[in-house]
Amino acid sequence: MGMMDDKYDDFSMLDLFRMETENHCSVLTDGLLELENNPSATDLLESLMRTAHSIKGAARIVDLEPALKLAHTMEDIFVAAQRGELVLNSDHIDVLLQGVDMFGIICELSEHDGEAAVMDRVEKFVQTLKAITHEGQSADDVPPDEAGGSEEPEISAAPVKEPFEEPLSVGVQLEEITRGRSLKIAAENMNRLMWLAGESVVASCRLPVLSSELLHLKCRQADLLKLLDDLREIMGMASSRELVDDRMAAVRQKAIGCYQLLTDCFGDIEDYSCHVTELSQRLYREVLSSRMRPFSDAMKAFPRMVRDLSRSLGKKVRLEVVGRDTLVDRDVLEKLDAPLTHLLSNAVDHGIEPPEQRVAQGKPEKAVIRVEAFHKSGKLYISVIDDGRGVDLEKIRRAVVARKMVAEDVARELGEAELLEFLFLPNFTTKECVTRVSGRGVGLDVVRSMVQEIHGTVYAESKPGKGTRFELVLPLNLSVVRTLLVEIGGDLYAFPIAQIGKAVKVPRHQVEELEGRQYFTVDEQRIALISAAQVMEQQEANVTPDELCVIVINDRYETFGLLVRRFIGVQELAVQPLDSRLGKVQDIAAAAILDDGSPVLIVDVEDMIRSVKGLISQNRLKRVEDAEENVGGRHTKRILVVDDSITVREVERRLLTSKGYDVDVAVDGMDGWNAVRRGSYDLVITDIDMPRMDGIELVRVIKADSRLGTLPVMIVSYKDREEDRNRGLNAGADYYLTKGSFHDETLVTAVTDLIGTP
Repeated sequence: MGMMDDKYDDFSMLDLFRMETENHCSVLTDGLLELENNPSATDLLESLMRTAHSIKGAARIVDLEPALKLAHTMEDIFVAAQRGELVLNSDHIDVLLQGVDMFGIICELSEHDGEAAVMDRVEKFVQTLKAITHEGQSADDVPPDEAGGSEEPEISAAPVKEPFEEPLSVGVQLEEITRGRSLKIAAENMNRLMWLAGESVVASCRLPVLSSELLHLKCRQADLLKLLDDLREIMGMASSRELVDDRMAAVRQKAIGCYQLLTDCFGDIEDYSCHVTELSQRLYREVLSSRMRPFSDAMKAFPRMVRDLSRSLGKKVRLEVVGRDTLVDRDVLEKLDAPLTHLLSNAVDHGIEPPEQRVAQGKPEKAVIRVEAFHKSGKLYISVIDDGRGVDLEKIRRAVVARKMVAEDVARELGEAELLEFLFLPNFTTKECVTRVSGRGVGLDVVRSMVQEIHGTVYAESKPGKGTRFELVLPLNLSVVRTLLVEIGGDLYAFPIAQIGKAVKVPRHQVEELEGRQYFTVDEQRIALISAAQVMEQQEANVTPDELCVIVINDRYETFGLLVRRFIGVQELAVQPLDSRLGKVQDIAAAAILDDGSPVLIVDVEDMIRSVKGLISQNRLKRVEDAEENVGGRHTKRILVVDDSITVREVERRLLTSKGYDVDVAVDGMDGWNAVRRGSYDLVITDIDMPRMDGIELVRVIKADSRLGTLPVMIVSYKDREEDRNRGLNAGADYYLTKGSFHDETLVTAVTDLIGTP
């Protein structure tokens, strides 16, 4: 008991009561929701009554009168139900659930405002609870001191298993609660421990490398011995043969001793390497298991939420949870609250029909929403499935046209999967009126944002009249990731294995071309071939002429093959988040440290897919051979065109591309600034009037940058006044050209003057 007392020395009695009550309230909530479906379950009633009794005992110890009075009254209700004097219906459950919430209010207000502040609220609520008990009693049955007497009646009803034992101390109960379950520790400490465990796994991989190097040295020493023997034979012709023999024998003896010592050392290191590797793996698995929590922890509040929401909307819904024991990384689990809240709220509000409609359609009156969690192929799958009306695709089609998201003729051609994607857009809703539950266009975009934040995906499926299914595919943990290391343009990158389809080597002769696009075929599927160096804006080195290393990536709709220079191998990496000051780095998710201490960037595969689609939509995709030619031969001059007018951008891009320049485009000054920082350009051509950052400011920030200060910048603007020209040149522009006066040759001549021919 001494250790237990020390363990809770830093907690006040009210803190201990709050910790204990949180656990009891969870039991009360789950039991009440289950009791609503089975009002006569005596085992449930007994469990609820004993839980209320435990809260009452703890409240007495800490001398918290409001909690004691509330728990005692709830206990009386459960006893009455046990005796058969009362059948608890949904209205009763409503009031009892409010009583569960009241315990939290009591703890909060008692800590800040004192017991007197909550006593009046509890007294009024207790009268509401007592009204439930009176429904099952005659006037003679009501105890005369029930309105506020301090004496507690003994509970001796037949259905109740007596006697009860009052808890000896809150600490003892907490010991029982925490034994075999979980211990709350500071998240910061857990993160540090997890990081160290991940680093130990990575560091242990260095030992096999050292063993390999020692083995190589052992072979070198064996060669040395052989060389000495050969030297002895050669020197046998010398005049002082005996002296040479003596000295050579001594050298050889020392070499043999060194060799033996190295052999013994190598055996020890090899054993140590195996031991440390096994130990670090055990440490990692142990820490990972302590970090993992059952999926049920994320679902505690949702049965109550679904029940209350469905009743407020006049619907009948039962929530089923499958895979409660599925283990989920703590960081992932903490991020599930908002997405699951929105998915379940949408299911109740949008998906589930009123009871009378369900009966008319031949469905059970009570709808079912099922949440499933399971592991598959190294990923965590969470599905939210309802048996409601399904998504009205035509309603979405009308909504996207009304909001001018797509043209009407395009909307008519959209398929089911494409229409369902609109549900995840910000501010999109099919509700015609705003309610307290939905209609504001906030919800599913939160789901997608969370999923993308941890590099997962979310899909939606719907069958009219039968229901809707949302599926979240998430990583199992966020601290250590198994990756495929590859080389792109002379640099190493890591692709999370869970996010790629496959890695293949494609014979060059199998690369074909159709309508200007290169592709290869795997398992009878045509896959577009794209240079990863172009996506990462790298200079690609020549690839092996007879074999291409390709990583296959895909989303739900398209598949792409990324050409890389070579495969390095599979390696587990401890994830190091990028500095938040960098913002979102395009195509990059995080960083890590390799065995030799060198850094490597971990690729954001979903972001890379978007980059590939952007290259295709802008018709900027290069053939693989074209990407290679830029390395071995002459460097093609690169130009960035920055203009918010798509017409001007395209005119300038096509003109300069036709002259042999490599041209990229940006839609405004901020987009241009981001592009010029991560890319390598020979010239920037910019407009002046643009959103977010105008051309004058763009020139200033480029010229003020220590790395980019020498980059030529040309302004092309409709503003032809002398003062506008002076503003641009004073900001640092190297050339000022007006759109109203230039023609094709004028622009090309200006570009040639600044950076030369392509």
